[in-house]
Amino acid sequence: GQFKGEIKVDGADLGINGKKVRFYQERDPANIPWAETGAYYIVESTGVFTTTEKASAHLKGGAKKVVISAPSADAPMFVMGVNNETYKSDINILSNASCTTNCLAPLAKVIHDKYTIIEGLMTTVHSYTATQKTVDGPSAKDWRGGRTAAANIIPSSTGAAKAVGKVIPDLNGKLTGVAFRVPTANVSVVDLTARIEKGASYEEIKQ
Repeated sequence: GQFKGEIKVDGADLGINGKKVRFYQERDPANIPWAETGAYYIVESTGVFTTTEKASAHLKGGAKKVVISAPSADAPMFVMGVNNETYKSDINILSNASCTTNCLAPLAKVIHDKYTIIEGLMTTVHSYTATQKTVDGPSAKDWRGGRTAAANIIPSSTGAAKAVGKVIPDLNGKLTGVAFRVPTANVSVVDLTARIEKGASYEEIKQ
C-alpha cells in the first residue's frame, strides 16, 4: 500500500519520519567513512564485492565485520540453523550464502541428520533477477540467459547445491541442482529429491 509517512532529502541524508539515514555514493567501498556513523556490521549486498579481498575494503573505512549476502569463493559461509554455531568471533568477513542455499540447506540438514542422504537433486523455480534481460539481448553467461526475463522460463545453473557442501561437509559432492528462471518478480521455491540410507514413511517425514 501507500506509505503515509514523510520522506525527504536533507543534504547527504534521507529523512524518513524525522529519522535520518546517511547515504554515500562511492564506487570503492574503501572510501565509505563507516567510522563516522558508528557502523560496526556492514551488509555487502551489491553482488560485486563477494571475495574476502574485495569485501575487506569496508574495513578500511572503519567497519569491523562484513556479511556478504551472496555466495563467496573464499569467505567462510554460514547458514542459520545449519552451521552458524561454528562461527568464531575472529572471523571478520563471512558469507551468508544465497537465498536458494538458505532454503535448501536447512531442509537437507534435517533429512540428512535423520535419514542420511546418499545423493540428491535440487530444482529451484526462481524469480528473475536484476542480472537478466528486460528484452532479448546478448548474455555473457549463456544464450538462454539473453531471453526476455518477464516472458520466458529459462533453464539456468545454480551454485546452491555445491554451497550446501560447504556448510554441511558430509554432503559435499552428493547434491546437484538446476534452476528455472521464471517470469515472476518475487517468490521462489526449492524442490529436493534425495536417495536416503534409512527408510522413511510419509508420516515420519511430516514429523
